Amino acid sequence: MFFSFLYKEHVIYTSEFQLEGDYLLGGLFNVHHDSDPVYHDRPEAIDCSSKPLVNSSYRRFQLMRFSVEEINNSTNLLPNVSLGYEIFDYCSDTRTFPGIFNLISDNLIQPGGEPHKNRSKIIAVVGASTSTQSLTVAPLFMMNLIPMVSYAAASSVFSRIQNFPSFLRTVPPNQDTIEVIVNILQHYNWRWVAFLYIDDDFGRDGLELFIKRIKDTEICLAYTKGLDQYTDYSQIFKQIEAQRIGIIIVFAPEWAAEPLLVSAIRLNVTNKVWIAVNTWSLNKKLPKEKGIKNIGTVIGFSESEVTIPGFSDFIYSSRSLTHCENAEPFFCNQACNCSSPNAEDVLAAEPTFNLYVYTAVYAIAHALHNALQCGSGRCNRNITVYPHMVLAELKKSNFTILNQSIRFDENGDPNYGSFSIVFWNQSGDAEVIGFNQLHPPFHFFINDSKIQWYTEGEVSCFFLPRVYTLCDPYKCINCKETEWSAAGSTSCNLRVVEYIPFTDSGAILIMVGASALVGLTLAMSVLFAINYNTPVVRSAGGPMCFLILGCLSLCSLSIFFYFGKPTISFCILRFLPFLLFYTVCLACFVVRSFQIVCIFKMAAKFPKLHSWWIKYHGQWLVITVAFVTQALSLLIGYTYFPPKPYDDISWYPDKIILGCDINLKASSGSVGLLLCLCSLCFIFSYMGKDLPKNYNEAKAITFCLLLLILTWIMFATVYILYRGKYIQTLNALAVLSSLYSFLLWYFFPKCFIMIFRSYKNTQEYFQGLIQNYTKTISQ
Repeated sequence: MFFSFLYKEHVIYTSEFQLEGDYLLGGLFNVHHDSDPVYHDRPEAIDCSSKPLVNSSYRRFQLMRFSVEEINNSTNLLPNVSLGYEIFDYCSDTRTFPGIFNLISDNLIQPGGEPHKNRSKIIAVVGASTSTQSLTVAPLFMMNLIPMVSYAAASSVFSRIQNFPSFLRTVPPNQDTIEVIVNILQHYNWRWVAFLYIDDDFGRDGLELFIKRIKDTEICLAYTKGLDQYTDYSQIFKQIEAQRIGIIIVFAPEWAAEPLLVSAIRLNVTNKVWIAVNTWSLNKKLPKEKGIKNIGTVIGFSESEVTIPGFSDFIYSSRSLTHCENAEPFFCNQACNCSSPNAEDVLAAEPTFNLYVYTAVYAIAHALHNALQCGSGRCNRNITVYPHMVLAELKKSNFTILNQSIRFDENGDPNYGSFSIVFWNQSGDAEVIGFNQLHPPFHFFINDSKIQWYTEGEVSCFFLPRVYTLCDPYKCINCKETEWSAAGSTSCNLRVVEYIPFTDSGAILIMVGASALVGLTLAMSVLFAINYNTPVVRSAGGPMCFLILGCLSLCSLSIFFYFGKPTISFCILRFLPFLLFYTVCLACFVVRSFQIVCIFKMAAKFPKLHSWWIKYHGQWLVITVAFVTQALSLLIGYTYFPPKPYDDISWYPDKIILGCDINLKASSGSVGLLLCLCSLCFIFSYMGKDLPKNYNEAKAITFCLLLLILTWIMFATVYILYRGKYIQTLNALAVLSSLYSFLLWYFFPKCFIMIFRSYKNTQEYFQGLIQNYTKTISQ
């Protein structure tokens, strides 16, 4: 609809920078930008109108004028009360104070003075345009609690209410901006990034917040650099290329972002992803710059774009007037070449912060409306309104504008709003592809299908230890399990596969040892067969000796399957022979230990029990039960959970260690039975420690068991500390040691007696030992 100019009583239009009314608002806008300050050796006033005009800032300046005019034409908000304004062009951070002093000149309250004696010239200020500008002038307004509602100052320092008690803002603070940046990075799993920031209060605050936010994430800040008018862009891009950084966050206003991206085009920077913050993501010039697609993909976020009804009509109408050219400004920063930007230029300018300006003006108007107790079409004009009264109402703001509920939190930050996620598309427009809700309920969404990536090849990521990832043009993907990637690398490399081959020198020695064990057991079996009816063989177990020696030989089969590339059959044969036949060996030694104790102790004290044991062949019954139990346990366990080849990729970043994966639950019964037999054997053999000195069966078994236990404790300790390929060699060595412990320390001494001490291998010798011991215990 066409905007109509129906001015209320007492409103006098003077220039674009001034409008009289019942209550005045101050306005600070950087309509012009002093991008290259010049050193002066004597005091000089700055002429803002001689500086370059910033169309986007001029548009915001016009939006404040429009907002006031719209409120003045409203019959619901501030009826019978008119708003005016005094706006200053804040083109310099340091030399715009004359206008500021003019705004507060009537507001100074002397110490001990009474507020009601000082009628305020302004009730609130809209601005300023940057964090640095706001920090410069804010203390002057804070002194008398003049509300300062900023539409662009996002630095987190303004959230400190103790330092800025009358500061509020409609722009989201830097904390929210950084959160959106991190959300985008984590959405695409980007980890290796550069952070380029404007070297002022806004940029340095953003850098500090970003570093804190990514502290407990996998995002790595690879490079940072502050931007100003003297920045060497070629040096920046050399550093970025040297570190293979593919993600560049540009935390800067449009006047700093424009030369950066133009330099990237000129320097042929390619295949990057640029993250644009809300200060320049809606830039109208850069997306249409020739060669912009070559530098990569631009993704950013901005305020949710909302059409403000009537603003276009206002611009077309106001540009047709010529009053600004004839008006004599009161200050040098209240002038501009008003005819230079036509209506189309203003409306085509970047709309960043427009909604925040509009909201700021309306927030002040609603606060004044409440302070004047307006209602029923009229306001109480008898109430003298002071800035601190407007401040109190501002903090309680709760109104709706353009379908958005407006509220402030206890720090004066907006308690509402969201960001639109945008992408610079092929047409040169900032296309909305998602959104980020800034307040509960928090929600983040990006429609990836809308993005056309202008990157080729790969984009670097940050790689944490043991995290092996590779990036495609827009998101990080994991390397295959058979691959790995070095820190900062953009390619995956094949892992080295390691196992112990049969040709390994250690494997050969162990297999020779296993073969020797088989030969020794065979030789001992022959020797025991020749001396079968002698006391040494019969005391060692008689026919049970041949069973033990045979089982030891069968156990040695397991050793040969610890080498070579693991297969399912190799993994089964690696464990099954040892677990099954070693169970028989231990069962034999259990009953052998029990028989020794029984013969020397129980035969005298419990003759009936001894007779029962002899009559029903108790020793063979125990061995058979142990064998059958172990065989069933292994059959059931290996049927459902057979050992299988396993690729260990957790121990080394660049290697795969081949091994066999054994199910602990399926193997617990088999291992438990071995432990139980080992414990019983140790108990019975230890009970026979006080037997005749020269009759050392129990002592030999005890010593063998101690060696067995020590061997597996050592292996378990090494296994906890080391998981390389040689763990298989050590496992095979532990098995071989377990077999040799019985062969050498139980059977070998008996062979020595039969060959070299034959006089001890007589019936008379053994009978004498037994009779002497029986007399001793009977006394």
